[in-house]
Amino acid sequence: MSAELERELETLAAEVNRLEIQSHFSGKYDANDALMSIHPGAGGTESQDWAEMLLRMYVMWAEKKGFKVEINDYQVGDEAGVKSVTLSIHGRYAFGMLDGEKGVHRLVRISPYDQAKRRHTSFASVDVIPIVEEDTDIEINPEDLRIDTYRASGAGGQHVNKTDSAVRITHIPTGLVVQCQNERSQLKNKQGAMKILKARLFNLRREEQEKKVAALRGAMSDIAFGSQIRSYVFHPYQMVKDHRTDAETGDIQKVMDGNLDPFIEAYLTKVKT
Repeated sequence: MSAELERELETLAAEVNRLEIQSHFSGKYDANDALMSIHPGAGGTESQDWAEMLLRMYVMWAEKKGFKVEINDYQVGDEAGVKSVTLSIHGRYAFGMLDGEKGVHRLVRISPYDQAKRRHTSFASVDVIPIVEEDTDIEINPEDLRIDTYRASGAGGQHVNKTDSAVRITHIPTGLVVQCQNERSQLKNKQGAMKILKARLFNLRREEQEKKVAALRGAMSDIAFGSQIRSYVFHPYQMVKDHRTDAETGDIQKVMDGNLDPFIEAYLTKVKT
């Protein structure tokens, strides 16, 4: 009887915690799916490898949540890692939970690519925007588009279908470029790329509106690349620390295996409230 009550209490506590976190999702698009892009900073192979490590971390986090992950575009690194990657994460409150991951992530470690075994610092940027299916205000004039097809190249493994069906769309008025290569069908890749373009155009409009509001308030809302939101230190000690909330842990491998909830919850509680 005691053991059963303890299990019920744990279940109840988890549900209360879930509802408490959900109460912070007050944004209009917090319940939406999320479109995430990861780009390495300067540093070649080091930062490209770090970008792929972040990709693995977010995919594992999403899978633990029961979310569906689609790799829309995967550009293979020169020697290792990725030059850029775009993925869609489908699940209720995916954007609300991942919105706080947007920014620069810093890695400190002994480089596996340095024969002298020196310590290196690498950076990668993460961008997260909502996927807005129902927003019909975003109208795209076909004449404003340049559509190119190409063969997905490189050793992308499971992320790349090696076909001639990859699609790149350039939105001429804004200069936005999107790519999709995860499907074998050129039509499906075009549809996927258009979906990404629509999300990026929507986010561009949203950012312009936020800048106008910030200007009226006399505030600056931009965050410059290089001002990291979180540091992942593998050497000389092990620690992951969020610089906005001071949340930290010494179990870095657990974080890299997708245990991001403590950082997400700290951001929601301390920053987004």
